[in-house]
Amino acid sequence: MILGKRPDAERFLTRPNEGFNGAQVRAALIYGRDLGVVRERGQQLAAKIAKDPNDPFDVAQLTDGDLDADGGRLEGELAAQSLMGGRRLVRLRFSSDKASLDKLAAEALTRHAAGELNPEAFLIVEAGNLGRDSALRKAAEKAEGAAAIPCYEDEPGDVARQVREALARDNLSLSNEALQLFVARMPKERGVARQEIERLALYLDPGSGALATPADLEGFLGVEPEASLSDAAADAFGGRLADAQAGLRRAAQEGEGGPAAVRALGLHLGRLRRALTLAKNGAGMQEAAKAAGVFWKQEREFLRQARSWSLEELDRIQPQILEADRQCKSAGAPDQLIAERLALTVAGRARRLGL
Repeated sequence: MILGKRPDAERFLTRPNEGFNGAQVRAALIYGRDLGVVRERGQQLAAKIAKDPNDPFDVAQLTDGDLDADGGRLEGELAAQSLMGGRRLVRLRFSSDKASLDKLAAEALTRHAAGELNPEAFLIVEAGNLGRDSALRKAAEKAEGAAAIPCYEDEPGDVARQVREALARDNLSLSNEALQLFVARMPKERGVARQEIERLALYLDPGSGALATPADLEGFLGVEPEASLSDAAADAFGGRLADAQAGLRRAAQEGEGGPAAVRALGLHLGRLRRALTLAKNGAGMQEAAKAAGVFWKQEREFLRQARSWSLEELDRIQPQILEADRQCKSAGAPDQLIAERLALTVAGRARRLGL
């Protein structure tokens, strides 16, 4: 069944054990272009199903790579019983374009939703922007025992609400004019947007009770990652690997580590996505670039990149940026190497796009 309306989706995510319209739901497909929202909703649902979503005994975490290596792996995990007596949860992060894997996941979801495997287990599939021809999406929409939850990019009103609520928790607020200004400059990716809100809260001094005006935000909106990182991100998306690596190493010497480098790459992707989305909806590309917060001196290079990158290509790169960010935050991780490998991946993709 399709839970396309936000109230329906939120009700199910909050109380999944109640099912929907009288049907017991055993599987949920959460998908969409904004993987930050997909991951957030997947985690929210997992926390309602399992006491500990990271428990290796009751929770199995798979990727499409696991399905590619072993076609029966997903059904096997769904048929297995819990080792510790809790409710079994199987989580699949699906990002493959292979029709064979799409079909394999669809067949497993259909069987499980019908109760043919372990009927007490629950399946969560987190996927990207599945098209209407996706067998997995069709299966989730058709099965009574499954919920298909599309995740759309946040509208400006949604972003404004998130900003107000997040700042209020730190006893901070923005005037209407400042809020509009900040929202207009926000990246569309929810994960990156949350980082920007957190950064703004720190800038305004948490707990100070500040009510910020546009003038108060001038310094913040002008703040970018170190110039070397900003340049490195632009070089990577422009296909200039050597320049990108030099910029990353220069930034490292200036004290900017791997997490900041990955964040800079994510911010650049967010600007490209916002500009391309605005252009797709009818805006001129120069107007879209300005709305995405591109500095005028960088506009020519940004527009060159925007003519080659597409929303679909950005979708392919985004999971790797999110994964690099996660790896960088792990204790003892070689974050500088992770950032350089990510820059290599982005630059390589850019070169294949003709940049």
